[in-house]
Amino acid sequence: MRIPVAVILFFFSLGVLAQGYPNRPVRMIVPFASGGGSDTVGRVIAQALSTSLGQGFVVENRTGAGGAIGADTVAKSAPDGYTLLLGSTSEIVHLVNVSTKVPYDPVKDFAPVSLVGSVPMALTVSQAVPASSVQELVQLARAQPGKLSFGSGGTGTTTHLAVELFAATMGIKMTHVPYKGSGAIIPDLLNGNLQLGMPLLPAILPQAASGKVKILAVSTAKRAPSLPNVPTLQEAGVKGYDTTLWTGILAPAGTPREIVARLHAETVAALAKPEVRDALAKQGAAPIPSTPAEFAAAIAAELQTMGRLVRDAGIKVE
Repeated sequence: MRIPVAVILFFFSLGVLAQGYPNRPVRMIVPFASGGGSDTVGRVIAQALSTSLGQGFVVENRTGAGGAIGADTVAKSAPDGYTLLLGSTSEIVHLVNVSTKVPYDPVKDFAPVSLVGSVPMALTVSQAVPASSVQELVQLARAQPGKLSFGSGGTGTTTHLAVELFAATMGIKMTHVPYKGSGAIIPDLLNGNLQLGMPLLPAILPQAASGKVKILAVSTAKRAPSLPNVPTLQEAGVKGYDTTLWTGILAPAGTPREIVARLHAETVAALAKPEVRDALAKQGAAPIPSTPAEFAAAIAAELQTMGRLVRDAGIKVE
């Protein structure tokens, strides 16, 4: 069978494109505001890629709609490697499960490059709550269904679904109180107006260290280095629990595999550098490089897990 000349030329052109990539600045879109955790992580990685690839990687904050605006911008960009997304659990997994208005498909519209980092969450209770362990909290919630209130950064956000997953696994009922941003729950945890929440660990660590709140467990499968004596939720009896706020680089679907491979290799190399790892650690993030296939599989698995949780709990944002 003869292969058409046009097909040969097409694949040859992809190889040439990848060899010369990048030959102009690359946009890295962060779908959240400047100064936040995702933005800081994005700038650390952008600087490292700019140095290694010899072209500017410019961070552009495209905020709004819970991260959907920035993600959709990338999904609809030319698949040439010059527009990338510093994506996260929020807009790639959670938002698409709780809203029917998300204009992109997290699987079909993106080409995963690599995971970058993950930040654990901390199951935190007010000092007014008479529970000093996860099992004591579960017993309290079972004795008073719906009486305990937990706060989150908003319906369908990572900090909301993390608690819903905990509650569903343990078969308990609590009352959700959505806030405008996960940081906003901290004052009410401190004054006792809110019983519990699962904020990002770096945000609540200072208050826990000073004894103003109690961290009962962390959300990851392994203990947090900053809290070696605090158990994980799995260790505390929450079977199979392992959830974080991750960030990762995604390109538009259709981006040449050679370009994805080069971006992947350079990202993994960047995450191995001590200065990059130190910069991520200051944001409470642990580097978690992955292959594109591993990243795609992680997205698919988490979409399924959270989709089932959202359906069972009846969570919707319109």
